[in-house]
Amino acid sequence: MTFGKGSHLHLIDGSSYIFRAYHALPPLTRKSDGLPIGAVAGFCNMLWSELQADHGDDAPTHLACVFDFSSQTFRNDLYAEYKANRPEMPEDLRVQLPLVREATRAFNVPSLELENYEADDIIATLTRRAVKAGGRVTIISSDKDLMQLVGNGVEMFDAMKNRRIGVEDVIKKFGVPPEKVVDVQALAGDSVDNIPGAPGIGIKTAALLINEFGDLESLLARAAEIPQPKRRQTLIEHADQIRLSRQLVLLDDSVDLPWTLDELELRRPDPDVLLDFLTRMEFRSLTRRVAQALGVEAPVTPETPSKAAPPESGAPQPPAEPDQPKFDPGSYECVRDMERLQAWIDEIRDLGRVAIDTETTSLDEMRAELVGLSLCTAPGRACYVPLSHRAGGDDLFSADEPVAGQLDRDTVLQALRPVLEDDAILKIGQNVKYDWKILARHGIRMAPIDDTMLLSYAMHSGLHGHGMDTLSERYLGHAPIKIKELLGGGKSVITFDRVPIDKATRYAAEDADITWRLWQLFKPQLHVARVTTVYETMERPLVPVLAEMEMTGIRVDANALSRLSNMFSQKMAALEAEIHEIAGGPFNVGSPKQLGEILFDRMGVEGGTRGKTGAYGTGADVLEDIAANPELGPAAELAARVLDWRQLSKLKSTYTDALQAHIDPDTGRVHTSYVIAGANTGRLASTDPNLQNIPVRSEEGRRIREAFVAGPGMRLVSLDYSQIELRVLAHVADIPQLKQAFRDGIDIHAMTASEVFGVPIEGMDPMIRRQAKAINFGVIYGISAFGLARNLRIPRAEAQAFIDRYFERFPGIRAYMDQTVEFARKHGYVQTLFGRKIHTPEINAKGPRAGFAQRAAINAPIQGAAADIIRRAMIRMPEAIADLPARMLLQVHDELLFEVEERAVDALIERARKVMENAPLPAVKLDVPLVVDAGQGANWAEAH
Repeated sequence: MTFGKGSHLHLIDGSSYIFRAYHALPPLTRKSDGLPIGAVAGFCNMLWSELQADHGDDAPTHLACVFDFSSQTFRNDLYAEYKANRPEMPEDLRVQLPLVREATRAFNVPSLELENYEADDIIATLTRRAVKAGGRVTIISSDKDLMQLVGNGVEMFDAMKNRRIGVEDVIKKFGVPPEKVVDVQALAGDSVDNIPGAPGIGIKTAALLINEFGDLESLLARAAEIPQPKRRQTLIEHADQIRLSRQLVLLDDSVDLPWTLDELELRRPDPDVLLDFLTRMEFRSLTRRVAQALGVEAPVTPETPSKAAPPESGAPQPPAEPDQPKFDPGSYECVRDMERLQAWIDEIRDLGRVAIDTETTSLDEMRAELVGLSLCTAPGRACYVPLSHRAGGDDLFSADEPVAGQLDRDTVLQALRPVLEDDAILKIGQNVKYDWKILARHGIRMAPIDDTMLLSYAMHSGLHGHGMDTLSERYLGHAPIKIKELLGGGKSVITFDRVPIDKATRYAAEDADITWRLWQLFKPQLHVARVTTVYETMERPLVPVLAEMEMTGIRVDANALSRLSNMFSQKMAALEAEIHEIAGGPFNVGSPKQLGEILFDRMGVEGGTRGKTGAYGTGADVLEDIAANPELGPAAELAARVLDWRQLSKLKSTYTDALQAHIDPDTGRVHTSYVIAGANTGRLASTDPNLQNIPVRSEEGRRIREAFVAGPGMRLVSLDYSQIELRVLAHVADIPQLKQAFRDGIDIHAMTASEVFGVPIEGMDPMIRRQAKAINFGVIYGISAFGLARNLRIPRAEAQAFIDRYFERFPGIRAYMDQTVEFARKHGYVQTLFGRKIHTPEINAKGPRAGFAQRAAINAPIQGAAADIIRRAMIRMPEAIADLPARMLLQVHDELLFEVEERAVDALIERARKVMENAPLPAVKLDVPLVVDAGQGANWAEAH
């Protein structure tokens, strides 16, 4: 059927379908193998409903489902920060995306996606073509970005709300007709997609301005006429940013598509293909409905999917729970007198456990003030104790007094102290390290504890995040009250002490209620998942250790940082002058566009590639390739100097400038915060500020570490595992040559070079050793010939030959890799020596993701075991050095940093080294020795 007058094209926004399906259903998994299929199930049901719906006069003649190809599109070339704030896609959803596309094809619906473009651009282009051909279009989505297409035979349909969206609906939402929506969006920006817009201008103001001036360009051209000074200044100063924002929100309706409208003609599903897919997915009820509608016999299918993976997959199946009360925020108690508080304390003592959550004025545990705390003793039974809520605003002329009807904070804490410190009463929290630190600032060391975040992390690492909202929605089917609903945003944001107590009660008590229910669900499942030892020996006991380290902090010399900032500025200025001289004139060194024009147009470097904006790509990889090619003469020198300039710029902005703002004025120290449940492998992450990424090998990085200093009469002591991941690899892959070399204390990289390249260790060329080192460490991370070639600046064929010879000499490593990938494919996870499970939901994916998933699976047991070892050492360290005048300050990958009185340096090194080298025992006895290097000095650079 030729598309034309009388044709009606239905375009399904596939991404919208997927996310709605994912969030609307509990986490379903295929019973036969534990594969997550919740989003696939919801998607299939919505697509079948669309195909079966009685559309009447609006029935489609043509149909397609449109998806995003990836998160990277031409808009990222226009603005690198586009959608940068969006959280990463949950792993258990990512693995379902190929299945969703397969489902679309099984229903005989065209599945459309195109590299470098968003689904919205494909929809816009097809819409324009359909209207031009005389047909109508219905876009099945509620995405506001698509509303610019409405009108002239185009409407939208929100399938979830069963409502049509026409021109009047768009005007109601944006205050302007569809053709001016992009102008309003350009002004208002979008925090979700990280579109900057005009600061301080929202949808309503933007609509007023566009309606008054006609369009965006007229507004910007006549901005000087605007009577409001601040609004006028904003539009003038941010005109370029607003125009950029318009480019980002404007849909591209002229995409060169490989499909014609005629190819999208509505087709009946092939019963064999569709039912085969539904049967493999184990969708019993949908299979029966589809078979009946298609007039065929339904095949026999396995049992209905379970709500969690079977125990052998490592993601435990929750037990049948007794009926629990629904969440009812109105039922929570606000405790306003000591009699009621004492009643709660008595109940907690009788029960022997309590879920607890603190509310504070900020997320900075060192500066935050305690506003209140919530308690829970059973599902639906929770209370909030307000302590420091205040009335009034923050300006000089408004009242700022405590709200009446609150208990005295110190009195409440003194009453709760015996409960919180009682070894016979379990305290349950979500991310309990935060609450532990808040209470510790008031002299309370809370113990014993359980942490629902860490319970989830031990069981579900690699499947999804472990924040409260995620866990509540996935495992309790409940969307918690959002903190933004209470605190607001932008200039009107408030702190929690300004939240009315009735609203604070509903929010805070709900948090404690959720925590209790999650604990009740997760704790019995540790043994089913066989991770009880992981949780009890490497997760839970780490909380107070890290909390104490974070509260101690590390002393930083602000003057030294300031001097470094000035020095970096001077070096950057000198480099700029040198760069300008090489380039033949001044330009903005920080402008990728100008740099590209100089390198590829003026200097004639070949191979430059332009992005969507027409600008050349000048990323680090491009510049490194140019800099490594001396035949390019001045261009190679220019690229090298720009790389140096960029490195200094990053060090200055990220460290020497930013670290000064992180120095606590009361302690003179920087107090980082460690994320326990971040990396899937068990590695800790350092945030606010991140102290784990300060360069250690460059001169500038060492200078930054010089600013981290010991207190008077103290020394900093660094203890660092030597090549721990290679030692773990030698053990788990059972490589005789590597194990013997480590036992004999031989230079492992020289030994590898001797084995691979057939050269003697004595008098070895340093370049050959460097190549062997690159292979040794690269293998752990699944390096490719391309990656090794880039690292060593050698041809790819030569790099591949190196890797091939490496595996010939060490066949056990290849065997380990193959066995690990096979295990992951069979079980859906990999495991460290200490029992930590890292789920691999994408291990059976196709295409480029398959390679990434396999490399991650190979690396996880190695990196995870190394992370487990240092965790075990950290947990044992406080007891080992308890009688020494020393404190553990930082953990940076394989290094622990201490502050100790000068007289006790040797004793500390001896004890700490013993703890670290014996950390695997008694759980694991490695076939190779662990070696810990130690150093000490007045600052971190000297110690490491």
